[in-house]
Amino acid sequence: MSRITISVNGQELVGNSHQQLLEQLESAGLMPEYQCRNGVCGACRCKLESGHVNQKDAMAYVAAGEILTCQSVPVSDVSLTFDYQITSVPIAVNE
Repeated sequence: MSRITISVNGQELVGNSHQQLLEQLESAGLMPEYQCRNGVCGACRCKLESGHVNQKDAMAYVAAGEILTCQSVPVSDVSLTFDYQITSVPIAVNE
């Protein structure tokens, strides 16, 4: 498992190369839009500004330079841009 930097609308977080981006964003306390989680609705669509992902085939339309976070696993550091401000929620830290 590789440690990866994920930049979301300019905010950086540490991620990995084995989990879908949507799950990683949620684990970091971010709340991107989504509905189906299986690549059908396209609600989790964002722009991939830099980096590379492995993206499963999906039914939702994705333009060049876009990805579905529910279907994409990063294979390098990535920079993502959403067309909206992503809400953050505090995450609990176990001590």
